[in-house]
Amino acid sequence: MQLKGFRISTLALHLVLILGACVMALPFVWMVLSALKDLSQVFIVPPKWIPSPFVWSNFKDSLTALPFGRAYFNSFYINVIVVLSQLLTCSMAAYAFAKIRFPMREPLFLMFLATMMVPGQVTIIPLYLIMKNIGWLDSHLSIIVPSALLNAFGVFLLRQFFKGIPKEMEEAAIVDGANRWTIYLRIMLPLIKPALSALGIFTFLGMWNNFFNPLIFLNSPDKFTVPMMLNLYRGMYATDWTLMMAGASIALIPVLLVYIVGQRYIIEGVTLSGIKG
Repeated sequence: MQLKGFRISTLALHLVLILGACVMALPFVWMVLSALKDLSQVFIVPPKWIPSPFVWSNFKDSLTALPFGRAYFNSFYINVIVVLSQLLTCSMAAYAFAKIRFPMREPLFLMFLATMMVPGQVTIIPLYLIMKNIGWLDSHLSIIVPSALLNAFGVFLLRQFFKGIPKEMEEAAIVDGANRWTIYLRIMLPLIKPALSALGIFTFLGMWNNFFNPLIFLNSPDKFTVPMMLNLYRGMYATDWTLMMAGASIALIPVLLVYIVGQRYIIEGVTLSGIKG
């Protein structure tokens, strides 16, 4: 009976999870199907799910109507620079907070974590004035530099992982004559690969979908990122919904690939950092 009850409860749990997954997938399915319709089919009442006929040319038109290729390149190289920079700076700060003893270490770390409670909208005006004074408005540097600096969440995530590494490994390396840089680069970083992978994926997804900062700092269409380019399909008096849905479907491909490839690293990195904290 217990085995049977266990199977029934497990089946019920999986059915609930499958139902929830289907509900969450409905907007994405509607987006892709809308990308295959002509404009007259988008607002039919009652809604018509299956396009008739399938308008495959919407995907091609969405790429040619606006400079989407340039936007993809901009988003990609900005993401690569920011991800690599954050992995470096966050891991260095996390190692210092976790393994190096210095005065006021814990209060400084708490003050650093407190910055997570400050919304980005609060600091956007001072940041805009800084970028204006140094001449970085309408430049990708205004997006890259603030995002590439230390990230409080990233430092916290990696610090939890560093704290789970036995101190005996570090002490053995010091006895063998290794300095701090050698310990950090050759011993610590290889041991936190799951956390680094999770942080890199989180950073990539956040930067790829970032719309607010480019909206504030960028003005030239040739410097727009993918979210900004999608916004151009929304006109003052009308919106080309089919091309917007086609462009959004294409923009979703890198996000899906990154998540599918890195799902294991996200779960492993977050889980292990929480257990060892």
